Amino acid sequence: MLRSIQQRDLDRNRWIKISMGVILVLICVSMVVTLVPGLMSGQANTSSAGSIATVAGQTITIEDFQREYNQVARNQQIPPMMRSIYARQLLNDMIFQRALDYEAARLGMQITPEEEAERIKEILPNAWSGNTWLKDRYASEVQQSTGMTVEQFESELRAEMLSEKFRQIVTDGVAVTPAEIEQEFRWRNEKAKIEYALVKPADLAASIHPSDAELAAWFAKNSSRYQIPEKRVARYALLDLAKLRASTQVSDDALHAYYNANIDEYRVENRVHVEHILFKTIGKTDAEIAEIRKTAEGVLQQAQHGANFEELARKYSEDDASKAKGGDLGWIVEGQTVPEFQQAAFSLPKGGISGLVKTQYGFHIIKVLDHETAHTKSFDEVRASILPIVLDQRVNQEANSISDQMAEAVRESDRQPIDALAAKFHLDLGDTPPVSISDPLGPLGNSPDLHQTLFALHPGELSQPIQTDTGYAVLTVKDVLPAHQAALAEVHDQALADYQREQSVQLAHSRAEELAKRSQGGGNFDQAAKALGLAVKTSDFFARNSTVPDVGTGSQLSAAFNIPAGQVAAPAQVEGNWLVYRVLDHQAANPDDLAKQKDGIARELLQTDQNAAFDAFHNALVNRLKKEGKLKINSEAVNRAISET
Repeated sequence: MLRSIQQRDLDRNRWIKISMGVILVLICVSMVVTLVPGLMSGQANTSSAGSIATVAGQTITIEDFQREYNQVARNQQIPPMMRSIYARQLLNDMIFQRALDYEAARLGMQITPEEEAERIKEILPNAWSGNTWLKDRYASEVQQSTGMTVEQFESELRAEMLSEKFRQIVTDGVAVTPAEIEQEFRWRNEKAKIEYALVKPADLAASIHPSDAELAAWFAKNSSRYQIPEKRVARYALLDLAKLRASTQVSDDALHAYYNANIDEYRVENRVHVEHILFKTIGKTDAEIAEIRKTAEGVLQQAQHGANFEELARKYSEDDASKAKGGDLGWIVEGQTVPEFQQAAFSLPKGGISGLVKTQYGFHIIKVLDHETAHTKSFDEVRASILPIVLDQRVNQEANSISDQMAEAVRESDRQPIDALAAKFHLDLGDTPPVSISDPLGPLGNSPDLHQTLFALHPGELSQPIQTDTGYAVLTVKDVLPAHQAALAEVHDQALADYQREQSVQLAHSRAEELAKRSQGGGNFDQAAKALGLAVKTSDFFARNSTVPDVGTGSQLSAAFNIPAGQVAAPAQVEGNWLVYRVLDHQAANPDDLAKQKDGIARELLQTDQNAAFDAFHNALVNRLKKEGKLKINSEAVNRAISET
């Protein structure tokens, strides 16, 4: 497991302390000389196709990466859209870890056996008895806690501890000044209040009505945006499952055969339909339980003297699952509930109400609505439910048989007239409208298989049967309309909508500028907005890290914190709309709050600065190794490895 823990030599200890002090100087120099952001930029191909990267002689293969990625994927769900991003980050981490290994060896840094042992004690305390290491238990604890082998676990642990050592050295001198804390405090706590109007292009689009000449001129300048893709007209022969179902008959003999073959599905156990009222006693003291019993007895008397049981349950029951249903638990079978509840429920007659029944959950009042003894439902009882099942089976069998025959006929000749094929198998004939590869195929639906087949067929050729939402269809190409640049008449509605959208943005900008102009120099903001048909709203006080309804975040309104009250800000585009606002007031940060917040702010700023310092060290180290020729990345292998995740 761990290397034997030995007493460290005093001279060696002294040398490590000296070298650790020198490392920071070396790192700082490399940061200044080589800092270039991004690990994957400037990639070069290594000699081996299976090698992703080499770092100072250490090779990272595609197999190494896949093993690491699969280990991570087993432990957490990675959304499909994030896999390539996650994979690239994992590769970055693997390369950086080997760069750290090299740098640590160069500088004489290592994780000592003592340090490793202490960390394992923290992570897996059950693997130790006092200071005695329990070897057999250790391997089991590693497997159960991490899902890794001992070798993998210790390798990962040493890598993490080495990274921590470098982080500590790099960030040791990072500090946050009182001035930075105070500046951040003001940034977070200063507030502004505004009155504002939004000019929304979407509201203006419908008011834009170009003449035919204006639209034609605009279209002439933008005609390249409008391309009509190739379209095809398909003639199809369809085996309609709905019609096949309507003509299919199912005999009573077939229904009986299904019933007998599935008789176990129709067996009913002893069961009882019950309602209850629950008074919970879990976690209560004896005195509290006594009070609960008194309440329950009072409710029981009401139930036994004719009070509406369902209303009592809605008022008093503490069973959230059944309370809203008047205490109704539905049908329960023997063995489904705790013994005390079961005994009471199954011994009561239909309509009977129990006394107080004590279980581990509390006190119950039970009412039995109905009993049903064990029996097998008769064929007549279940015939109506069996019929659609057997009918579906018959229809699917018949459809599969006919589609197989259709497929064989097409294999014999895929150039025969589709009308002849339809007549032979009593299929429905029809034509689709002209469709592109993404348009629905009329009554056949929108299956990708239909589109791919239609656009792969040659004119006159028959497809194999394709399953659709309505049945099985054979297609042939009736007509091909080649792709071409659209004429205005073909895309008039789309072109008009695009024109209106484009012009509405310009119109919104113009109105926003007009509002700002009318409101400057003490003009009445509210009157100016109303004259332009705009509604004015007034915000609450907001900070930079808060939001203003309908507008956006406070950081998007940063000018509001710097311009004087009463002044109108220049129009700004926010979330696709144009915003004009006048600052009503400012609220300075309360100095008394600084003492409450400064420790938290200091921690957050320090963490941010430390992360930035370590990121800078990360980039500096990687880029230095690239310049020295000790780091080479195979871009083709990287792309291949990521594409396979």
